[in-house]
Order: sequence, then structure tokens, then C-alpha cells
Amino acid sequence: MDAPLTPELKAELKRIAEAIVADGKGILAADESTGTMGKRLANIGVENTEENRRLYRQLLFTSGKEMSNAISGVILFHETVYQKADDGTPFVRLLRDQGIIPGIKVDKGVVVLAGTDAGETTTQGLDGLGERCAQYKKDGCDFAKWRCVLKITDYTPSELAMKENANVLARYASICQQNGLVPIVEPEVLCDGDHTLERAQKVTEAVLSATYKALMDHHIYLEGTLLKPNMVTAGQSCPTKYTPEQCAQATVTALARTVPPAMPGVTFLSGGQSEEQATIHLNAINQYQGKKPWKLTFSFGRALQASALKAWSGKSGCVKAGQEEFLKRAKANGQAAMGKYAGGQSLAGDQSLFVANHQY
Repeated sequence: MDAPLTPELKAELKRIAEAIVADGKGILAADESTGTMGKRLANIGVENTEENRRLYRQLLFTSGKEMSNAISGVILFHETVYQKADDGTPFVRLLRDQGIIPGIKVDKGVVVLAGTDAGETTTQGLDGLGERCAQYKKDGCDFAKWRCVLKITDYTPSELAMKENANVLARYASICQQNGLVPIVEPEVLCDGDHTLERAQKVTEAVLSATYKALMDHHIYLEGTLLKPNMVTAGQSCPTKYTPEQCAQATVTALARTVPPAMPGVTFLSGGQSEEQATIHLNAINQYQGKKPWKLTFSFGRALQASALKAWSGKSGCVKAGQEEFLKRAKANGQAAMGKYAGGQSLAGDQSLFVANHQY
């Protein structure tokens, strides 16, 4: 049985989920925490103030009507939900007026999972989540995101870590749906390490299997959810180099073995890949001819923003340049979501965006 949701609420959740994964569209993940945004700004010599964070998010959200051609939803951080553009328009309304669905990051970050030898983690934030979700829905958000993190070593992820994180994701999903938010379920298998593509595929399959077992146990309405997984790639330090086509086959195979067809869409995270690499891999995944009952698109943060940040560099006279770079990457990934990307150039296209043991 599904969670105790009314037919009307189920229909709304399904509508929102399907709109987010509309053909050729994906998600801009602009939900960096204050600390993480500070690191991004520091890289371009900009002070980490609320006003500078607002100015940067405004640059993205006002980039032009072309944005909505490729961006269906934007994940916001709490601060950003309540910020406004220079003309006084709330960012949430600004996005909705463009036909873009606002979403919200609701987890409170990862913490060490006691009893694990390798310092494995779980994610906190369930306390008070129902009240927060109800308020975010009232304030204009229609979907949410919650990230769990699992790391590949010779001995991890452990059974404990996989089950704990799967249950946390299921509890989050249930609370979101009861409050009218589509939950994006994000069990990220990190690419840190020297593991092979085959090992990454095996672990990803185990993690996704545990996740969907928990979602079913908690009676989640799958048609009103989305999945945000890692693409299956070898570890950053793996000496063997695999082609995008090999990664695509591993990724689609892992999904086909574990993800129910009822779930409408997969919105991949970029996992520290460069902008161009993430786009090429997404394109290869969509060109792969294996069974794909779900839409396969993007939910990128750094892989949509690196060139835009570099072009802007905090200078008021460079806002247009930053917007042009952002739109360029959005268009490229929209094409890749259809398997039609033919390559392109951007300021930071080949720059590595990998951060070891990446946490918000």
C-alpha cells in the first residue's frame, strides 16, 4: 500500500515529478550551504556575505527566458527561499513566473554513523521536518532534496550504513509527500578512491536496492518521487580509464536492476566531474540503447555553475557574461538529456570540480 495520501495529493505529486523531468529539461542545484557557497566565492576572490550570495543567485535566476528551455526546477537553500531580486520580487515567485519549479534542500548535513570502522555517515534533519516541509510548501516550494553519502573502500559501504541511510531517505520521503512536496531521493556513492568501474556498479546496485526496499517498506508513492543518484564511474584515482559509453552501460544496467519503472525520472548528480565531462556522460547515458523506463536528466550544481562563477567574478559589469556561460551549460545539458549533445566550449568546461569526501 502507498502512504495515506488522498487521490488529489497523489495526482499533484505525480504532476510535479513529471514536470521536473520534462523532455530536455533538468534541475539547477543552487542549494549550497552558506559555508559551501563561501568556498565557491573565495575561489573568485569574493567575500562570503549574504548580499554577495544574493547577487550571485540573482544572476542565475534572471539569466533570461532561455533558462526555462532547459531548467525545469531549482533547488534552493533556506536563505535563498526568502531572498528577493533587486526589484523586490521574491526569488521563489521569480522562478515560478518563468515556469520553473522551486525546490528546497531539507537535510541538515551528514554526521558520523557510530559503530562503523571507516567513519561512515548518515544524514540528520528529521526532527521537525514535517513542520518545515509544511512551511516550505506554503511559501512556494513544490519539491525537496535530501542527500545521503556512501563511500567505497575495500570494506565499505557496510550493511549498516546502507540500511541506515536507506531508512533515513524513506522517512524523509514519507514526510515530504504527506506535506505535498515531491521528494528527490539522493543516495550518493562518492567517487573518491581507486575502485574500478565494475566495483562502482556493484556498490551502486547494492545501495539502490537497499534504498528502494526501504521506500517500499515505508509505503512511498513512487510515481510522486524522483531519484538523484551518482553516475556509475570509476574512482577518481583508478588507473584504468573508461569511456563514456562504458560508464553509460554500467549506469543504465545498475538502474535497470534496481529502480522500479513506476519512478518517473532520474536526475543525476555530477559528482565532481568537470562541466564538459558531466555533460558528455549524461549524453552517453541517454544514447545507450538499454532499457530505460524513466527519464534520465540532470540535477547539477558545480557542473552548471563553474563557468558562470568564473565569468562573473563578483563584478557588476560581468553579470551578463556570467549569465551567458550559465545558459550555455544549461542548453548543453538539456541537449544531453535528449542524447543530442554535440560538444561545445565554456570557460571552465574541462576544469576538475572534484572535492575529496565532498560534504555540504
